[in-house]
Formats: sequence, C-alpha cells, structure tokens
Amino acid sequence: MQQTIAKVDLSAIAWNLQGVRDKVAPAAVMAVVKANAYGHGALTVSRTALAQGCTHLAVARVDEAIELRKAGIEAPILVLGGFSHDDAFFIPRFELQATVFEEQGLRQLSAAARKAGCSIPVHVKVDTGMGRVGVAWDNALPFVQRLLKHQELPLQGLYSHFATADWLDKSYAELQLERFRETIEQLQRAGIQVPLKHIANSAAILDMPDSYFDLVRPGVMMYGYYPSRETTESIPLRPAMTLQTQVHYVKTIERGESVSYGRQFIAREKTNIATLPVGYGDGYNRLLSNCGEVLIHGQRFPVVGRVCMDMILVDLGGCADVAIGDEAVLFGRQGDQWITVDSICEKINTIPYEVTCWISKRVPRIYWNAD
Repeated sequence: MQQTIAKVDLSAIAWNLQGVRDKVAPAAVMAVVKANAYGHGALTVSRTALAQGCTHLAVARVDEAIELRKAGIEAPILVLGGFSHDDAFFIPRFELQATVFEEQGLRQLSAAARKAGCSIPVHVKVDTGMGRVGVAWDNALPFVQRLLKHQELPLQGLYSHFATADWLDKSYAELQLERFRETIEQLQRAGIQVPLKHIANSAAILDMPDSYFDLVRPGVMMYGYYPSRETTESIPLRPAMTLQTQVHYVKTIERGESVSYGRQFIAREKTNIATLPVGYGDGYNRLLSNCGEVLIHGQRFPVVGRVCMDMILVDLGGCADVAIGDEAVLFGRQGDQWITVDSICEKINTIPYEVTCWISKRVPRIYWNAD
C-alpha cells in the first residue's frame, strides 16, 4: 500500500477554469497540460478541463499528445514544442496540431501530411520578444506566405508567448503585445485571415485583458497558483494538490545524537523524531533539508537533517502522541493549518511550477472532489 500520495482536488481545477472562462469570455480556453499537467496527471486533468468547457489542449511534446489520444481524448491538441523528423509522421496519425516557425519544420510536416494523405493544421509561433523559438515578428508575413503554398498544412493559428507578463512593470509585455498586433495586421493587409490568435498566458489572463484575442492559454493558474507575487489576484484560485504521507517510525534521541547524512542535525536536548517515507526520489526537494515543515495532527513540525532519497526526519520535540500510520502533510491543508506551495518556494527560491512538477511518477495521484 502506498504511504505517500498526491491528492488532486478536481473541483479546485474546475473552479479555477470557471474563473478563467468567466473573465475571458467570449475568448475560448486552451488548457495547458504539458509536463503531466504540471505534475497533476495529464489525462484526468484534460478530462476535467474539457468537461469544464475548454475547447483545446496544449502539450509540449508529441509523445504527451499521443498518450492523451490513446486514452480517448478527441479534442484538438496543439503541440507547443518542436518535433523531430520521426515525430512529424505521428502528428497526422494521431490528428494533432503542430507548431511551425522554420523551413525544416515545414518540409517535415509537408512530407508527413502527403504520406498520410491528409492535412495537418498548424499554428505559427511568432517571437515577439521571448527569445526562445519562433519566426521573428517582423518576418512573419513572408513565412506565412510560404506556408500557404502548402495546402496540406492549413493555417489554424498564430501565437506568441510573453516573457514578463508576470511582472508589475508591464512595459515589455505591452511591447510584445503591440508586436503581436502588428503581425496580425500585416497578415490581414495581405488578405490572410488567421482562425485562432493567442498570446495570453496565466499572467496575461489575470492582468492584460487586451491580450485575449480568440483563445487564452492558462497554465499554472489552472492548478491554483498565481504566476508571481507581482500579478493581481483578479481571479480567485484554489490550489489543487496536497502532498501527504504517513509516519513510518517514531523514536526518541538524546542530546548530542544526530540524524541523517552528514550529521547536519544534532539534538540540543532530548527529543522525539518521526521518520516519514518520502524524499527527493518522490519530488520532495533536498534543499528543504533543515528548513522544511510538515503538518501532523494539525501541528507544524520542522524537517531536520538532510532530506534523503526515500525518507525525511521530523523533530516532534516533546510531542509524544504521534504514532506510526499518522497522516503527515508536506504541502496542503490539514485541519485549520496550511503549508502552501508558495511558502516552500520562498524557502528554496523557486516557483510553484517547479514544486508540483517535481512530484515523481512513483507517487500515485489520487483524485477527489472537495465540493
């Protein structure tokens, strides 16, 4: 029986998406479920998102999309990332939508479409200032004109991605937005109409209503987290994941005794220590050594010593009523206490995206509805 589990509240995801839909209407919603839905489980989250009215799904890689198709997901799926020569031939087979921004990708998709005897809807990625991939915004028109010569690759969308929409200072994001608008206008002046135009990520959904266009792409906000402290909280969000385990062992140590690798914790006085069967192999970061917290019986206790691959140690102090099998929460709510993902981020200088994506495959996702 698994002792460490990630509980995912699907009603929280539905709540968050309803807030997005209410705010961005009449724009449609493309739910971003890449990286196993930010650690929450791509298949179940996708079903929840579609039931909540999302019209499209987005993933980073072709294999992520194939997994959803094989599980019966029929909605349009956009592959945001690149694809290899071999990947290209799976795109028509599984009726996926592809991102293009350079000539080699056009050639590979064209060959795959002709071989399959069908068309492949494509979205053109425009680099308006993110600086990763995409056709330069001021060179998008000639690229799209070349794309239109490939009848087997119908233009379905045009999109870009913000670099700093989660900053309080929106000047660079506004510059990107203006470049995106100008790109659309260039295409329109050339008589080219794009069915789906999209640039709004979670931060832009919260703070930049002029960026909604035809479609928005909520990512981290779907799962209950704000992109940064500098965004507004214009949509109330509910965190969906709770990471919990059970007490595996309890013992008493004397003053001067140590626990875990490197003797990084030495007891200053007699104390009780609980061992929990969770570690960095499960996604509980090693940087939380000697600074993490857990909830047991609704009380906060510190993580002491180094986080191991499969275990952590917790200092119970003089508390003697903790027993083997008791529930321990690593993040999430227990009683009236809450360890937030944001509080973990503060301790180890990271972002919520990373904390939930860390949770490894050996941790079962258990789905429930709090509502």
